[in-house]
Amino acid sequence: MATIEILESIRVETQKQLDSEKTRAERNKHGQFATPSKLASDILRTAKTLLPNDIRIRFLDPAFGTGAFYSALLDVFPPSRVQSATAFEVDPHYGQEALKLWAETILTLRIANFFNVDLPRSETDKANLIICNPPYVRHHHLAGDEKERLRRLVAKNTGIMLNGLAGFYCYFLLYAHNWLADGGLAGWLIPSEVMDVNYGKEVKQYLLKRVTLLRIHRFDTNQPQFDDALVSSTVVWFKKETPPPEHTVDFTLGGTLEKPEASASVSTNELNNASKWTKYPQKAKIKAHDANSKKLSDFFEIKRGLATGANDFFILTPEQITQYNIPAQFLLPILPSPRYLGVDEIEADGNGNPVLEQKLFLLACNLPERQLQRSFPALWNYFETGIKKKINERYICEHRTPWYAQEDRPPCPFLCTYMGRQRGGNTRPFRFILNHSNARAANVYLLLYPKPSLKKMIDERPELLRTIWQNLNEIPVEVLIGEGRVYGGGLHKMEPRELANAPAGGVLLSLPKLSEFQFDLFTGNGEE
Repeated sequence: MATIEILESIRVETQKQLDSEKTRAERNKHGQFATPSKLASDILRTAKTLLPNDIRIRFLDPAFGTGAFYSALLDVFPPSRVQSATAFEVDPHYGQEALKLWAETILTLRIANFFNVDLPRSETDKANLIICNPPYVRHHHLAGDEKERLRRLVAKNTGIMLNGLAGFYCYFLLYAHNWLADGGLAGWLIPSEVMDVNYGKEVKQYLLKRVTLLRIHRFDTNQPQFDDALVSSTVVWFKKETPPPEHTVDFTLGGTLEKPEASASVSTNELNNASKWTKYPQKAKIKAHDANSKKLSDFFEIKRGLATGANDFFILTPEQITQYNIPAQFLLPILPSPRYLGVDEIEADGNGNPVLEQKLFLLACNLPERQLQRSFPALWNYFETGIKKKINERYICEHRTPWYAQEDRPPCPFLCTYMGRQRGGNTRPFRFILNHSNARAANVYLLLYPKPSLKKMIDERPELLRTIWQNLNEIPVEVLIGEGRVYGGGLHKMEPRELANAPAGGVLLSLPKLSEFQFDLFTGNGEE
């Protein structure tokens, strides 16, 4: 038999060839992103530190591919330690070549759907080491009937009903529970998003209640682990045993599994009450900031900017307005995308329009079609061009009456960018913007409308606008990142509810002495 070094070299070349025979769209749909050799080796070396020295390994990989983890297993562990190795691969395109490659080893590889195979009958038939990079398939790529079948199957075997928005990898992790022997070790390479999103709640409860969660390592989002997939990666380690009282979990961040850049131990009690786990490990200034119990939701009603349904049609330049003879009464100033907004404080001219180099206007009209045809034929002609382009059939337009009507999103004094990248340690992926104008904002922004009590303070003391804005910008970037979500390549996103949950920090300090106002209105104990 060839040496493991030779087999791994052949495997890598085979993987490249097989990948090249599929389109990027095909592999994306089926979540087929191969684990890099170095990462696979790091994961198996970490497994070796977590396993007893005298245990003989019964290995399982339920999403085998060409066998990156199996190759690393044979490289890290001596043959005497590996009792058996079992794997499943649903795609014959990869499975047939893997069968040839590993034919002379102890591997039992079945080209089959992991979810269609009978469960092991005894503990000795189960694996005591599961290592897997399950397919990263989003829920909308799963056929409806198959998704329901998987939900019922997982519920039957674990008692856990997954959220319908859960990714395919969540099903793999939970269904493998009954393939893992009592006391066995599992290491899962999965997207970091599961620690923050709503559909990850069931997975997190499984990790806290059904097994002993040992460690979660999150890789630096600016250093994606996969060349062909922009996904933020995490390795989750647990043992199949009841967690002990007062248990703590090791959270590590950045670097490698063996040499992380940051680490912290977090109690399962704290994790059970935390909506997001990507904020761990926390830095000291984040903890200090969190000491203030007030949230931004205590001061602001936070909403997404308006969704036009077709920005290129409904957001117009002055030249387009002239070209199509659009009546001024149906035009509202609107801010450009954050990438084209070169300032963080927007001044206004005498008419309330933003003083910006790029001037844009939102076409907003609620009049019925017949009235438009009679009274504003030029505007109706423009809408007819939209009908020819089938803009009226787009999802958002199709679900409103008339199709060209726009959401009511009044001008807002405080804005926050919806997404951004952190380039270097001093940059902020989220920008807070002070808007003195009457400009609206599209859904690339989050809008922070002051609640009645805060609005009253601002109306009485307009100077508070700038002070509050400055304090919003002093919220540590790590706090905002911890509340939001992150994707591969360092792209950070923030939804309204996530921003609302951020600690208010200096906003509270911006306000006049509490004795001058009924501050309990901020906490929902009263209304003006």
